[in-house]
Amino acid sequence: MKAKRATVFIVDDHPIVRRGLEQLINQEADLVVCGQAEGAQTALEAMKKWMPDVALVDLSLTGESGLELIKDIKVRYPKVAVLVLSMHDETFYAERVLRAGAKGYIMKRQAAAQIVAAIRRILSGEIWLSDPMAAKILRKVAGGKTEAVGSPIERLSNRELEVFQLIGIGLGTRHIAERISRSVKTVEAYREHIKVKLDLKDATELNQAAIQWLQSEHSK
Repeated sequence: MKAKRATVFIVDDHPIVRRGLEQLINQEADLVVCGQAEGAQTALEAMKKWMPDVALVDLSLTGESGLELIKDIKVRYPKVAVLVLSMHDETFYAERVLRAGAKGYIMKRQAAAQIVAAIRRILSGEIWLSDPMAAKILRKVAGGKTEAVGSPIERLSNRELEVFQLIGIGLGTRHIAERISRSVKTVEAYREHIKVKLDLKDATELNQAAIQWLQSEHSK
């Protein structure tokens, strides 16, 4: 009797990425893609029908937060294991996605074989992180809460970090508001909070800091 294949649901706003992941996963004898979505709300509705074993979620979804989607999945479908597949460096996001309820974090530039291995790992009930990131988290746990924050960026909330990233790619306040489905006034408040937390004097310093951070992240 043929063994049942574990089902994977893909959430990514790039059709080419979704297609590539589907082809990669479907060639495995023990895995199959049961559905896919480009946004959070569509994903939540579709998952009610498919009830996948794994949700493969991108953090950067147009107009929506991947981190908020992870939290919603864990509330609505607690048996679905979430694996984050993202272009962003795990240094700033891995702990955040684990706190949100995900079971692992893997960067898009990792080899295809590692993506499949990560899916299998979380299906077995374990956590998937890179060795350096896992070691960092273990050191933090072992050291307790007295360990200093490694970077001022880590002081930002999930939404503030998202806004900071969008500033870095050159979006203005109004476009950011549209992108994250919030009011201009709310985005302005986020900008002020970021400036305070990062000790930045004005909008110019904020823009420069965001651009420099994004460039350093992509160069890793």
